[in-house]
Amino acid sequence: MSEKNEVSYGFLAKLGRTLNAGQSKVVALTGNILDLFFSSQENDYVPLTNFLISSWDTPDMNKWFIKVVYELNKPVHFLNDQDKEDVEEAWVRVHTHPNAEQAVEKVIRPFSFEKADKEAKESFENALKLTAENSFFALEFLRQLCLVSRVKVNGKQILNRDLIILVEGADLLIPQGEVSRISESDRRKVAICRDWFCDPEFMNGSDSVVFIAESRSRLNEEVSHLPQLLEVEIPSPNESQRESFISWFTKKQSENRKPKFWKGGSAEKFAGLTAGLSIHALMQLLKEKSYLSESIEEKDIIVKVSEYIVSQLGGEDVVEFYRPKHKLLDVVGNEKLVNFLKEKFIPRIKQKEGCISGAIVCGPIGSGKTFIFEAVAAELGIPVLVLKNLRSKWFGETDVIFERLRRCLESLGKALIFVDEADTQFGGLGQGVHETERRLTGKVQAMMSNPVLKGKIVWLLMTARINMLSPDIRRPGRCGDFIIPVLDPIDEDLKAFVSFVLKPVMKNASEQFLAELAEIMKGYYAAAFACLKDDLISYQISQMSKDISENEIKGIISDRILQKGGTARRVQELNALLNCSHRSLLPYSENFEQSIKQWEDELKHLEKLY
Repeated sequence: MSEKNEVSYGFLAKLGRTLNAGQSKVVALTGNILDLFFSSQENDYVPLTNFLISSWDTPDMNKWFIKVVYELNKPVHFLNDQDKEDVEEAWVRVHTHPNAEQAVEKVIRPFSFEKADKEAKESFENALKLTAENSFFALEFLRQLCLVSRVKVNGKQILNRDLIILVEGADLLIPQGEVSRISESDRRKVAICRDWFCDPEFMNGSDSVVFIAESRSRLNEEVSHLPQLLEVEIPSPNESQRESFISWFTKKQSENRKPKFWKGGSAEKFAGLTAGLSIHALMQLLKEKSYLSESIEEKDIIVKVSEYIVSQLGGEDVVEFYRPKHKLLDVVGNEKLVNFLKEKFIPRIKQKEGCISGAIVCGPIGSGKTFIFEAVAAELGIPVLVLKNLRSKWFGETDVIFERLRRCLESLGKALIFVDEADTQFGGLGQGVHETERRLTGKVQAMMSNPVLKGKIVWLLMTARINMLSPDIRRPGRCGDFIIPVLDPIDEDLKAFVSFVLKPVMKNASEQFLAELAEIMKGYYAAAFACLKDDLISYQISQMSKDISENEIKGIISDRILQKGGTARRVQELNALLNCSHRSLLPYSENFEQSIKQWEDELKHLEKLY
């Protein structure tokens, strides 16, 4: 690692370009706003507001700009006494010179004109105090500072430096919600922002406003949808930034508290494995292990990353993060599918050029879809992120969860995204679909086509009802390149499952007995075989025997009533067959076209009954 702690932040440069170029005078700074950032002036990691203040506290910035900061429940404040004095002097001049040439008439109550200097100074100090007590008043006061900044007396601008106003917690100041349902105070704050930002004189002036909010979606849409407001997003820390933090942290520790890593581990490997963590979370892990004088193990990193991602995305009901252990060697039967995955699917994920965005895994419920593709993740050595339900019952929260997900994925290395019941998660974009679902489906489709994520993130959409999945997601270029059916076992695959069931309870089963059981178990699927295996093991334990007899096994099988799923399961299987993207995955047929026609006819017939 480099001895000198160098950390660069692209969002800071982008924010500066946006304001300096005059693209907009109002910017929403969103994303990873609650993290820590390295301040070279303080040689420390500090919160975002402190980082911005220290970054802007330079001779050039101080010469041309006055920085004003507003944090909820605190008074509006300035970075130094000189800035405050300059603004106060301009305020006094405006309120004691009613003939000022511009904008004076827009300075509204509770401030009046033609005051004596002493009264004007008192009104300024009183206003600053009131901003801590009343957020509506604070917002109006900030707007009026911009009006004062533009006033001219005798043709000369009354304030010789421009304002940069930093508003922390803007999403709490003007929260999302339908205007008809939010409080009177919030409506007034929305009205102030619209008047302020839509004022041509402000937009053509030199003052700037930076709103800090985790998501643009959390700002009231009457403000967030204004074309005047641009967004600059703070991404999750990349590997270089995490490595810089680890270096800085290590240097700060005494010799007996310096981080220690697993056998063969290093700070660089540690930085790579912590993809997805914030600097805050990374600091927590390092501090815990340093305090205990314990080595950081790979399992510790997996647990921490999992806990952090799950907490950020809304809990275990929304997402699950883990690294599967079993591999394709542990997959029972499915010989044709396993060979396909090894020879065609996994290479397409590994390669840089032509890497796929995702795949659709379809087939009847209980056929083993998740188990098989967890094995694919283990073969690749990459984690699995399972999306269970991205929708929130809270207004606007679905968009926030999705934005957190996108930032998380951009910070991760390679990963497989499993979407359970994808047909219900991403139903479509049609008129009959709820607005939230349409928006979510559209954003996921855009993410699948995002060149930043291509080659890093592979989407696996799991569904038993592929016909219900949005056609826009099923198309080639998104997940339609690979539509992979996982079918119930037949022929040799069925025999492999029978052997799998018998292996723990009968070591030397005869070929005749295996064939006999295979005939009995026609119609069984992966989940049913696993359940039967557990029944046999449980019986063996109860009998305290190493092996159980053929008759005992037959008795247990005959006692179990298989939940076949009837017509519904066959419909799911036929839809999987008809949507398959590769002929080599389908059951062998001498006349392929005839098989397709038979499946279509059978499906039409069953759909009338189902």
